[in-house]
Amino acid sequence: MTIRYSRTLPLAALAALFGFAALAQDWPLPKTRDDLDAKDKARVEKVTEPTDDFSKAERFETMQGGAATTRATVNRDVFSKSSANITFAEEETFKLGNALFRKFWVSSPSSTQASDGLGPLFNARSCQSCHLKDGRGHPPEGDSDATSMFLRLARPARTPEEQARIDSYETINFPDEVYGGQFQDFAVPGLSAEGHMKIDYTEKPVTLGDGTVVSLREPTYSVTDLAYGPMGEDTTLSPRIANQMIGMGLIQAIHPADILSQADPDDGDGDGISGRPAIVSDHRTGEIKLGRFGWKAQNASVRDQSSGAFSGDIGISSPDAPNHWGDCSETEADCLAMPHGAQVRLGETEAPDPVMELVTFYSENLAVPARRDVDDPEVLRGKQVFYEAGCTSCHTPKYVTSRDAENPAHRFQLIWPYSDFLLHDMGEGLADHQQVGVADGYEWRTAPLWGTGLTEVVSGHSFFLHDGRARNRTEAILWHGGEAEEARDNFANASKEDRDALIKFLESL
Repeated sequence: MTIRYSRTLPLAALAALFGFAALAQDWPLPKTRDDLDAKDKARVEKVTEPTDDFSKAERFETMQGGAATTRATVNRDVFSKSSANITFAEEETFKLGNALFRKFWVSSPSSTQASDGLGPLFNARSCQSCHLKDGRGHPPEGDSDATSMFLRLARPARTPEEQARIDSYETINFPDEVYGGQFQDFAVPGLSAEGHMKIDYTEKPVTLGDGTVVSLREPTYSVTDLAYGPMGEDTTLSPRIANQMIGMGLIQAIHPADILSQADPDDGDGDGISGRPAIVSDHRTGEIKLGRFGWKAQNASVRDQSSGAFSGDIGISSPDAPNHWGDCSETEADCLAMPHGAQVRLGETEAPDPVMELVTFYSENLAVPARRDVDDPEVLRGKQVFYEAGCTSCHTPKYVTSRDAENPAHRFQLIWPYSDFLLHDMGEGLADHQQVGVADGYEWRTAPLWGTGLTEVVSGHSFFLHDGRARNRTEAILWHGGEAEEARDNFANASKEDRDALIKFLESL
């Protein structure tokens, strides 16, 4: 489906086109790439055309992150390298941001006044605790370590007034009235944690086309040891593992027209794929923007993603989320009675600017590693299988970033994230039944695939999907349903040689 925008599309038309409520004011959508002249536009269209030649690697395919790609030695630290094309002065900013990203926060009051303010309820003491080595998190396996995984809590709108707040992008959903928007399993001394997450797995056999049987583990989530009373009956639990951090500044630099042009909410072309854009409100300005970050694309910018994590995960206030008590609800009186860590001489919040600016810059400039084995015959065969199975219907291979990107290092770069950054119905098997803004309980943002082949190296595990239920890449593919069901079935019915080749291709990313 080709969407043709007027320079300023009225919100009533926007609502009809994308299937979400209109705002009280118009939101200008770019008709096309407004950052390019005719010559550059032709170049971009040509270089981003899907390939049909699988006999050799495409030009520049090794450089997944454009000129920002790192060619550092592949080891556990490869996700922690800076964009290769930032300036010498920016390297200092990156290193300062890295120190703050790794910093352990402590409870108040403390002699280290620039580091106190933890919690009082929290899931982790540092950003690095969840994004270990800047990689992806994992579910607790064999012990109680759930530091890189937590439960989002939300209830649906109960009144027309509450629904109007969601429709106007004032909020993405409503927290549990006792336990807030996130279930915290840690607390500062003198305070009880909210409780503990419990996961029960059931093995579910799936028979592939050649008779091979693959066992999928189906999780059931619950909470135990609730310290502050019962949870709301209509509260939903949505498990989330921490996402890998690489390439976020480049994702932010993709021109919105390139993402919006792929949207097809009513499946107008009849291919069974109905991607929808996530429309969200900027945390600081309230401006309506395109969501790109988070499992349901609920954040428009790297800074929004970072400030939300500071508040929800660690309980640290910032200029963007100034609540010193993090996710403590009004009914958790003991939590609200605890001291906070804001120091007047340092700023009005526990993580005042420039803390947020430095952490944001660091997060925007974690480099994407160079691809490996792009010319390997099996990898090339796997790439062809990936395309022919229909995986690229959602996992869009490549973009050229905007010439107007804020950081020159991110401008006009050919990048290969393998995502359309739209919301897709992934079927009942992956549904969490939790609304997040315009995303319903079946929809998830298409996860970028760059760097996925280094998960074992960086993170020391091979758990995939939003809750880590998949123990390997094959299981992750077989969990795809809904709009991805046809592509999943094409994989399941392929020969073992073709399945192995596709996995080999994913391992090269």
